Amino acid sequence: MRNAEQHFTHRTGWLRAAVLGANDGIVSTASLILGVAAAESSRSTILVAGMAGLVAGAMSMAAGEYVSVSSQSDTERADLVRERGELAADSEYEHAELAAIYVARGLDAQLANQVAAQLMTKDALGAHARDELGISDTLSARPIQAALASAGTFAVGAAMPLLLVLVVPRSALVWAISGSSLFFLALLGSLAARAGGSPVWRAALRVTFWGALAMALTAGVGALFGANL
Repeated sequence: MRNAEQHFTHRTGWLRAAVLGANDGIVSTASLILGVAAAESSRSTILVAGMAGLVAGAMSMAAGEYVSVSSQSDTERADLVRERGELAADSEYEHAELAAIYVARGLDAQLANQVAAQLMTKDALGAHARDELGISDTLSARPIQAALASAGTFAVGAAMPLLLVLVVPRSALVWAISGSSLFFLALLGSLAARAGGSPVWRAALRVTFWGALAMALTAGVGALFGANL
């Protein structure tokens, strides 16, 4: 007997939110710290700005993910209510519609009708949700899971540059934050790619590039305004 195959699609909901949260935690907090540090601010000012960024960012990520994924969940729920009504109103048409989907996928008409009939006998709404609407338990929207994953990983990502503010000398802070943040972004991209079954180098390069760009622009703005104040 073959071992169960390992797939990655069941991870897409929490993995997307977790990667987004951790990436934003590192990039936004490191960029904020670099911008404030480039303006020749004191260590205490940098630390306060970083802590404020961590709390505000984590709450923003949680709220944004919850609202966004809730909207998706509401849409899925509305589609299921509509589909349930259509099944109750005209089950024969819905059977023909499901069979036509299977014919388009390669089954002959007779077999498609048999498959549609058997699936609708067992779970008509589930069959139409999966094969007509593309809604399944594996890929369905989970707002709370997404919000918690995003907020938690944001806080973890943001904690890294904040800890460096406490231990690195003020004179070396900009370079220490920049280098360590890019390293952790590359590591995050690699881990996320491995968890999702995608190419590691591409993911690492992608997050590192955008992180470097964000930090460079923010540090430039901080230096510009700091010099003019």
